[in-house]
Amino acid sequence: MIVITTPTGQIGRQVLDIVLGDVLDGGESVRVIARDPSRLAPRVRERVEVVTGSHGDPDVVDAAFAGADSVFWLPPPNPRAARVDDVYVDFSRPACDAFKRRGVRRVVGISALGRGVPGHAGLVSASLAMDDLIAGTGVGYRALTLPSFMDNMLRQVEAIRSKGVFFQPVAGDLKAPTCATRDIAAVAAGLLLDHSWSGQGEVPVLGPEDLSFEDMARIMSEVLGTPVRFQYVPVESFRDTLKQRGMSEAMAQGMADMATAKDHGLDNAEPRTPAATTPTTFRQWCEEILKPAVLA
Repeated sequence: MIVITTPTGQIGRQVLDIVLGDVLDGGESVRVIARDPSRLAPRVRERVEVVTGSHGDPDVVDAAFAGADSVFWLPPPNPRAARVDDVYVDFSRPACDAFKRRGVRRVVGISALGRGVPGHAGLVSASLAMDDLIAGTGVGYRALTLPSFMDNMLRQVEAIRSKGVFFQPVAGDLKAPTCATRDIAAVAAGLLLDHSWSGQGEVPVLGPEDLSFEDMARIMSEVLGTPVRFQYVPVESFRDTLKQRGMSEAMAQGMADMATAKDHGLDNAEPRTPAATTPTTFRQWCEEILKPAVLA
């Protein structure tokens, strides 16, 4: 039995698709936890068992993890949370209790790069604290440690389309890894379908190359056939804009602290290895994902 959280989210949906594509009839059962099962595609609902509710609810995870061998774990976003730890650590506590009580063997979680890097990094620090909480249960755990996602660029589609610009509070010439969510999902699904591993560890997912935002602007310009430029914004302005859009003080500050840490090289601390290198290039992602979104 594999249990998948956030099955309609950006990463969870892709994990679920891959798992369902690989499981043999009668060989593997799949269960999902969904707040709104109507958001699941009909073809998915026909093939999975659905537990309705939040995976931060003790009763929901207790029911969902009964008989489970492996769990895909990803807390949902909560931009109005009063504390950053509420989103990661406190949200995960009921699940950690259920992992132990229900005898779950393996958990695959979505996390971040930054282990061992000094200083506070906002959302990254909270994510790493969540990893420690899960590992403390004794369950087999693989934390996928990730840089920024290529797919985050979709949040700026309107600015790219109408003004030919995108914004970040990170130096434009800083080269760093970036990865596509479909590659994250592929790694996560592979671990969920592999019943041979045990113990605890981190699995970096670094994409195929290190790029700066200026590199990305050049590639976007070439793919879209129109000039696109990168614009640096001070981290204070970035934080204030998030608050103006409804984000809580704590979460806006957490995002700002994470951006500052990345600007200081947080994502560059992990050495690139063949095992950590995933296939989707930024150019390919722009051709297949960004371009259709901009032209829509």
